[in-house]
Amino acid sequence: MTELLSNPVKHYDWGSRTAIATLTGRPSPSPEPEAEMWLGAHPSGPSLLAGRGVTLDRAIAADPEGELGGETVARFGARLPYLLKLIAVDRVLSLQVHPSAEQAEAGHARGAYVDAYPKPELVCALTPFSGLAGFRAPGEAARLLEALEVSELRPVVDLLDAGEPAGALRLLLEWPERKALVEAVVAAAGRLGHDLVLRLAEQYPDDPAVLAPLLMNRHDLMPGEALFLGAGVLHCYLSGFGVEIMGGSDNVLRAGLTPKPIDVDELLRITDFAAQPLRVELADGLYTVPVPEFALGRAQAPDDRLEGGVPRVFVCVEGEVAVDGQVLRAGESAFVPGSQGAFEVRGPGIVYWAQPSRVADVPAAEV
Repeated sequence: MTELLSNPVKHYDWGSRTAIATLTGRPSPSPEPEAEMWLGAHPSGPSLLAGRGVTLDRAIAADPEGELGGETVARFGARLPYLLKLIAVDRVLSLQVHPSAEQAEAGHARGAYVDAYPKPELVCALTPFSGLAGFRAPGEAARLLEALEVSELRPVVDLLDAGEPAGALRLLLEWPERKALVEAVVAAAGRLGHDLVLRLAEQYPDDPAVLAPLLMNRHDLMPGEALFLGAGVLHCYLSGFGVEIMGGSDNVLRAGLTPKPIDVDELLRITDFAAQPLRVELADGLYTVPVPEFALGRAQAPDDRLEGGVPRVFVCVEGEVAVDGQVLRAGESAFVPGSQGAFEVRGPGIVYWAQPSRVADVPAAEV
């Protein structure tokens, strides 16, 4: 049975006061920034099955096979393997990286991570969406830093030229006179027109991570375009509104652009300086990625029949869509349990949905 969801909103200072509020039909601007709406069963913010008045995680615990279906339970145990989100970025969010499955399991066992599961993620733009993800070639990054003509950065440039990006990043993250360095960088960035460096420095005037735009690759998405970030890919989002799907985990290591603590040793241990994000195309209604935990579906003005057998979370982002007869208007969402058979999705609107991946390998081009 398809059930309407009520979903928690996370209030982080980098969020928007308009994007999520407007989509869900609440007063805009909202009283405080709204960064994410969580649609799923993660214990830090589970959705509520509105008709039953029970959270999705508790419903799954009470009847795993009924809610998830036998296939998902056999693959992942009695848990929803993904977390769907609406993400609204008005200010840069923290520079961060996520562990692999093996790193998460080992780290959770020793108390380093809140979850024992990995957090690969895919973001699909609803509006123009920008982020930084993956390191530039060390020599390219060295030349960009060298052009600033900030003498203090010479040791960082030398490490990059030596092919040691981990050492260069550690030096920046552990810089003793942080504010003085950022002031020198800002003066040079203004001269050279590095507007993004200046923007980051306005928000974090004593954080050397404002140099991230010169160290990392920028990615700009138009609505409907998607970017996949696997384990070890350092990244941060800059602006935009999108649908985000990830493994059902909240494991995050931060590298800067945040007031939260930074574990430099663990961060450098799990960061893969050669890893890059993947641009993922919509094919047969799905953005399919090279991980088992999730795939993201999208349909515009759908008239389709979906196979049953896996748990799905739907969210309508425009117009109106009927999922197995349950009408969803913009901002509304629903859960379809894995025990349900095939069902229809129809309507004039646009709907996204999350489901476990059923494909081992997927076509995705490195960008």
